Amino acid sequence: MNFGSSFGISASALTAQRLRMDVISSNVANAETTRASVVDGKAVPYRRKLVVMEASESNKFSNILNSKMNGSSSEGVKVQSIIEDASPLKPVYNPSHPDADAEGYVYMPNVDITKEMVDMLSASRSYEANVTMLNASKAMVSKALEIGR
Repeated sequence: MNFGSSFGISASALTAQRLRMDVISSNVANAETTRASVVDGKAVPYRRKLVVMEASESNKFSNILNSKMNGSSSEGVKVQSIIEDASPLKPVYNPSHPDADAEGYVYMPNVDITKEMVDMLSASRSYEANVTMLNASKAMVSKALEIGR
């Protein structure tokens, strides 16, 4: 591993954690949204979104060979996809709500604010850890350059 690859790994993790925080913010903002989309003329509540991350494919021989020949790094983490949480929607009895069904229930999004806050804290801590790693790599490069003086 060289210094360039450590910067690349940190950058990929910072990008992934930033996207994760954006998705969590979207979940919190839409925690009460009962009309996220319309399907067959019927309003559908917002569904919680989740970020799926995976390690970059650096284990394959061809990827390692190409990265070494090009001097680039394909290590790190990347966002594979953003998926919808399949957990059930929360029925709330409120017959005066405009989206209430014939029995008076309104289906609210499956967003739990407590879960979102825990996920946001985890993403924030991961982001901070990667910033610390980036700063440590930068400090090592600076010290290595001072040796040459």
